[in-house]
Amino acid sequence: MTEFILSKVGEFALSKLFESLYDRLAVPKFWDFLGGEGKGIQANLDKWRQKLQDIQNMLDDAEEKQYSDRVVKLWLDDLKHLVYDVDDIVDELATDAFLAENQARPSKVRKLNIPGASSAHKIDSTLQLKIKEITGRFNEIVTRKDQLNLKETADGRSHRKIGVPAPTSVLTEPEPHVYGRGKDKEAVVELLVGEKYCSDAQLSVIPILGMGGIGKTTLAQLVYNDEAVQKSFDLKTWACVSQDFDVDRVTKTILQSLNISDNCDGKDRNWLQVKLKEELKGKKFLVVLDDLWNDDYDNWIILRAPFLVGAPGSKIIITTRNLKVSSMTGTVQAHSLPLLSNNDCLSVFTQHALGASNFSAHSNLQDIGEKFVERCKGLPLAARTLGGLLRTKKEERDEWEDVLKSKIWDISDLERSGIVPALMLSYHHLPSHLKRCFMYCSILPEDYEFEEEELVLLWMAGGLIQPQKGDKQMEDLGSEYFQDLLSRSFFQQSSTKKFRYEMPWRFSFNHSSKVKQQFVMHDLIKDLAQRVAGDICFRIEDGIWVGNGRRLSKKARHSSYLGGQYDIDNKFEPFFELKCLRTFLPLPRHSYCYLTRNVPLQLLPELKSLRVLSLQGYYIAELPDSIGDLKHLRYLDLSRTEIRCLPESTTSLCNLQTMILERCSYLKKLPSNLGNLVNLRHLNILHANKLEGMPPQIGKLTHLQTLSNLIVGKGSCFALRELGSLLHLRGTLIISQLENAIEPTYARDAKLIGKPNLTVLCLEWSNKLDESLDRTSEFEVLNMLQPHRALKELTIRCYGGMEFPTWLRGHSFSHMVLLRIENCKMCTSLPLVGQLPSLKHLFIEGMVSVKNVGHEFYGVSCSQPFESLETLKFTNMEEWENWIPNEEFRNLRELSITNCPKLLGKLPNHFPLLKKVLVQDCPRLVVSISNFPKRCSLQIGGSEGVMRENKVVFNSLNSKSFSTISEFKSPIEGLILEGLAHVEYLNIENCEELTHLWSNDVGLLQSLPRLRYLKIGNYQKLYHLVDEAKEQPKQGMPSTHNGMEFLPKEIMYNNTCIERIEISGCDSLKHFAIGQLPPILKRLCIQNCKSMIILLDEDDANSCSTSTSLLEFLEIWKCPSLKFLTSSVELLATLKHLDVKDCGQLESIAKSGELPATLQHLEIRECGQLESIAKSFHHNSSLEKIEIYGCRNLKSLPTGIHTLSHLDTIEIGFCPTLVSFPDGGLLPSNLRELTIHDDMALPNCIHNITSLQILNISRRSPSVVSSFSEDGFPANLTSLTIWDCNFTEALLEWGLHRLTSLQSLSITGGCPNVESFPEKMLPASFTTLFLQSFPNLKYLSSLRDLASLQELSISCCENLTSFPEDGFPPSLQRLWIHNCPLLKEHCKKDQGREWSKIAHIPCVEID
Repeated sequence: MTEFILSKVGEFALSKLFESLYDRLAVPKFWDFLGGEGKGIQANLDKWRQKLQDIQNMLDDAEEKQYSDRVVKLWLDDLKHLVYDVDDIVDELATDAFLAENQARPSKVRKLNIPGASSAHKIDSTLQLKIKEITGRFNEIVTRKDQLNLKETADGRSHRKIGVPAPTSVLTEPEPHVYGRGKDKEAVVELLVGEKYCSDAQLSVIPILGMGGIGKTTLAQLVYNDEAVQKSFDLKTWACVSQDFDVDRVTKTILQSLNISDNCDGKDRNWLQVKLKEELKGKKFLVVLDDLWNDDYDNWIILRAPFLVGAPGSKIIITTRNLKVSSMTGTVQAHSLPLLSNNDCLSVFTQHALGASNFSAHSNLQDIGEKFVERCKGLPLAARTLGGLLRTKKEERDEWEDVLKSKIWDISDLERSGIVPALMLSYHHLPSHLKRCFMYCSILPEDYEFEEEELVLLWMAGGLIQPQKGDKQMEDLGSEYFQDLLSRSFFQQSSTKKFRYEMPWRFSFNHSSKVKQQFVMHDLIKDLAQRVAGDICFRIEDGIWVGNGRRLSKKARHSSYLGGQYDIDNKFEPFFELKCLRTFLPLPRHSYCYLTRNVPLQLLPELKSLRVLSLQGYYIAELPDSIGDLKHLRYLDLSRTEIRCLPESTTSLCNLQTMILERCSYLKKLPSNLGNLVNLRHLNILHANKLEGMPPQIGKLTHLQTLSNLIVGKGSCFALRELGSLLHLRGTLIISQLENAIEPTYARDAKLIGKPNLTVLCLEWSNKLDESLDRTSEFEVLNMLQPHRALKELTIRCYGGMEFPTWLRGHSFSHMVLLRIENCKMCTSLPLVGQLPSLKHLFIEGMVSVKNVGHEFYGVSCSQPFESLETLKFTNMEEWENWIPNEEFRNLRELSITNCPKLLGKLPNHFPLLKKVLVQDCPRLVVSISNFPKRCSLQIGGSEGVMRENKVVFNSLNSKSFSTISEFKSPIEGLILEGLAHVEYLNIENCEELTHLWSNDVGLLQSLPRLRYLKIGNYQKLYHLVDEAKEQPKQGMPSTHNGMEFLPKEIMYNNTCIERIEISGCDSLKHFAIGQLPPILKRLCIQNCKSMIILLDEDDANSCSTSTSLLEFLEIWKCPSLKFLTSSVELLATLKHLDVKDCGQLESIAKSGELPATLQHLEIRECGQLESIAKSFHHNSSLEKIEIYGCRNLKSLPTGIHTLSHLDTIEIGFCPTLVSFPDGGLLPSNLRELTIHDDMALPNCIHNITSLQILNISRRSPSVVSSFSEDGFPANLTSLTIWDCNFTEALLEWGLHRLTSLQSLSITGGCPNVESFPEKMLPASFTTLFLQSFPNLKYLSSLRDLASLQELSISCCENLTSFPEDGFPPSLQRLWIHNCPLLKEHCKKDQGREWSKIAHIPCVEID
């Protein structure tokens, strides 16, 4: 009975939703729980019910008038809040009744003393006061209603017909029907691939300009997926930018879309941009930057920088509404997207309204349909959305006419506020249940990408989805709601594959483990949601409140905010007044976030109406017991937190439906009374890898729909048995640590065979078990865990039996599409799965005891095994020797065989549909090219290519694959030499014994006309790059040596494509001939070549005197014998970047004493014999950065530094013989950063350099800076670092308060006598303060005036005992204490005397 009451308690708005309230107030047994005192309450509730019924009769008229009559709008808003408050009271009573019933006590709540249940005192006082207050509000609402002249419907029900949308599938991308954009597509494609625009320009930017909703993104998608465009670029990627412009986020998004192996989380901008440069270098790419708003030129230049390294012909498409943005970014004239013509707009409209391109099948609607199209004014989004509304009324002309005559078309302020009337009309005609769900979405940030399941669970928790009579689950109903909104174009599929804000993966209750589709809301749709939600919903983005109104309403119910890396108290001040808040939803944008402890300890206990609570992604280790007082809570997300254990009080959250604990990597156990959460429907503990098992009585969770992982802990085998009681499980289930299932009958009691709604099952044993353990019982356990025949995906991992049960064979699982068998190391044969009729994907990994694969795998009597198989992968089959292949895999699309070192023989004979082949570390396997279809991509030993007309066209070649390609002495048959014509990357390494790269009559290098990037590593016998006297072009490489001593001229100065060469570990290589450099070579990197004496030798007899170098980047590292960079007088005139490191014998950079005029970056490190870099910098006006470290014999710097107008950074350190700057210490007027180590004199004029922002100085004596104290610091410094300087105490005496722009101060050492810091005022602009090695520092003085201070680090202050008496400024986000033993003792959590001063700081790290 009580569960029924609880199921009826939810959130509701107006119209049809009042019916749910009537039902809840009309349940007779509900009042039994209140006892005699409930009679008075019931009398009041009966009055409310009657008043609600009277009001409902006029709601239809009120809902339409609210858009034009502000008084009606205010009345409806007040009514809406009143209904929310009534709902809270009913929910509270029902919850108390439930708790009382489950205590097995007398039914009168007032006699009970249980957590969460109202006492008799509360019913008599607090609750009675609430009821009295609500009764007064009801009376006021009724009085106001009578003054509004609202029309009454006869039966109190809406006369508006609610249509059911025609069946529809989820739209794919790009949209299947796009009208009126053919010429636009052709024009943009021409800009991308047309001969006229295929210039030598390194990068072109093509803007697509147009108003919101006009179809800019749709056009970009059409172009992006065009076949000609697909063929023209080496790689393509897409990133959504939006108004929240962030260079780092956009760069990270692009890197992730390129599927790089490195983790981008937590990386700084420099790392991200360097990594992106590496990925794009030398490649012709297409990048789409969708929805660009930023008109700050500096930000655009920073974002664009990594793209400048691409191959000529690389393109960026941007879509924007802003003409200024298109002018700023575009290198060609923007393509302005016009409004659609009436005919095209009509086609869009009819496609969504009628599923056709015209009215031919519905001529009776044509005239009125054309009037709708006129109202859309050529805007595709309006036509699409309006069509989605009318698709529910195909044969109802009168319904179409009602929509056309709606007063909403005439609302004057809609377009002024950016709302398209057609969109408002589409919303107005939504069924009430979809209106509520749509309004809720207004809390999602702009361009936020969400999944269907994620949103449905939030809707459920918010009470927007009510249980239905019959078997339909709320989740299925929510999915229908979602698909309905999608079909009406309120949602659309995302054009990207990544989350904008990093959200944990949501466990699916409907689908398999396939990649889930992401969805977004168009900007105009989001504006509409915000408008109709009113003051019910709001969100906070970057500290700015976003909602429909000038100020935040105290009656707001749903909220979200963008989580920062450090969220401090100030951010949450508005929330303390929101006593009615139901949704508290942070959406983190960082891989790790820190939260002030005052949120869980002080704020959350005040938000007693919460239904949705998320703290996901925060570094919090515990929750207070008060969490159990949130009796309305339905949804709790603690994923990716550092929670160690949940308080037992969470088990009193009897309304809880969803608990997400995914990636809680420190969580060891669940609450022992978890079984009390009898309304729990979704429990996600995926990747909570330290969980030791399940709590007892898990079987009481009979409403459970999804259980991500059932952990069979030691001594808790009972959990497996209790699985049998969970009859409603669906979606995906993992059962792990099955080695602890010591009683096989418990596996039978799990009754997996009786769970038809499970579609994905993973059965796991631990992968690190004592090999001496007896694992014979595992066969019986696996046999007892037979799933239902409806299963679609199955994984068996680390199973220790010697054979598989019979249920995994034949036609047992006619619906199974995916099977994984991994690391079952005792099995000597694979299971008989060839007869599974629907199997599409098969993965076999780590089956180290399997030696033969044949009929026992296919089936002896099966004429056509694996008839549906599309993907087949074998990995780490270390003992596999023989494959008796099936003659034909008629549907196979992808074949992968990796690390099968003993596998002999050949691949199967026929793959008619094969698209992709990967063969790696299988040296004995013979691959026959003739078996593959004409269009098939190959990856063999690190080389990549494509099958075209019975030959392999490679685009990258790796020497690791030389042993697996026929012409490289390999078991690949049928390879044709011409296939190397498209190779762009060649990697040759660790080839000590290789004497030939090719064995036929055609030279290898003549077959590499498109080679762009050459990498040679650990090639001990390479003496020269070219030796024409010995070269044998018709026979490949010379065979008179034990190893290759040179490369032929074809790869060098006869190659017109190669742009980058890297050579490392070639100990015999002595020099390059300048004339050998390829004509367009731009980057040359040499590392660890021990014999190299001269890098570029002009006198080499093999030089080509006509060669002209375009070299821009020259890097030489760890060449201990190198004495000269060049034998000529001057360095190459085109050089922009020179980087020399660890070349201890280097004597000269350039014999002429002059550096190239084009040089931009000069870096010299650890070159101990170098005495001079150059005579002067007078001709180097392009220089931007100079770095010189560890050159112990360097006597002076070149003159003319002060003339370098573009110089941004100077770093000099550990050069003991370098005592001063030249030219009397003059520096460039635009210098931004200066770093000086040791006792080199500071420039006298440093205080006059107003451009200087960053100053780092170290190891300095007082005499070196005697004049510095008199003149002071540069006025505009933002960062000052002082390390081990004996004048530091004097520096503090001078005072830093005049540096009003200073943001970061770091002081290390040099203050042996300082006992208090700061002794004088510090600039209020401080954001970061680092103090290290203050041996006598005892206490900190007041820092409260540092209102911007965010980070404080204190290290190696052994005598420091206390923080400032008045604490820290509220802006402080991070406090780091290291090697301060006395202070550490006083900062013990909840114990130390200093703890209260720092408890509120989000991130506190002590040692």
